Amino acid sequence: MDLGLRGKTALVTAASKGLGRAIATELAREGARVVISSRDEEALAGTAGEIREETGAEVEYRAADLTRAADIEGLVAHVLDRFGGLDVLVNNTGGPPTGNFADLDDEAWDLAFRQIILSLVRCVRGVIPSMRERGGGRIVNVASTSVKQPIDNLLLSNTFRAGLAGLAKSLSLELAPDGILVNTLGPGRILTGRTESLDAGQAEDQGVSVEEIREQFATRIPLGRYGTPEEFARVAAFLASPANSYVTGQAILVDGGMVRAI
Repeated sequence: MDLGLRGKTALVTAASKGLGRAIATELAREGARVVISSRDEEALAGTAGEIREETGAEVEYRAADLTRAADIEGLVAHVLDRFGGLDVLVNNTGGPPTGNFADLDDEAWDLAFRQIILSLVRCVRGVIPSMRERGGGRIVNVASTSVKQPIDNLLLSNTFRAGLAGLAKSLSLELAPDGILVNTLGPGRILTGRTESLDAGQAEDQGVSVEEIREQFATRIPLGRYGTPEEFARVAAFLASPANSYVTGQAILVDGGMVRAI
């Protein structure tokens, strides 16, 4: 299936590794021109080079801290200056720290808000004018299954990912007349560095091996295994593409059926 991404310009944040990198690679493989960002310029440069080599696509990068307004403004300006416009925004951020209510102080709450919610507000604010000028666009937000079902010991994620889903739904209604489609993806147990870290933390807390933790989770997943970043990225690429012409305002889980909510 041709997704219609050839010649489109996409910005993928937090893309030096993990799900962001996988999405950027898939978009590049489909022919999009891709700009990736993260805080680590050295890692970005390496990732951009590897995606170029793998896909043959035009891949640029710019370091940005998504908790800083000036960095987001500079990132969007770089994309617009380099390519003359923007068609796709993939809003991805690192996950906030683990912890329950008693573990979290005001600084942790404030940082998670800036990291997850305010970064989306600022990125969308920056890209809307170009998308409107081009007659439409696609915004895909990477969240978590916590948009449907809270996750133990991830209170910050449970709170702000749900807020992100509400914001995205409202944006989808406001931006639909402009031809801008907005959707949210919730990854389940996808085998990334973040998941490995969470598994290791639970293994330490329970005094068992990481393999045992993974077996515990696998038994809760109807498909019986963790997902791969590439599987997740294929869903994101469709939602980010012109092939998706009628799906907007949705929070879709890519979780192998793990979450039982309807």
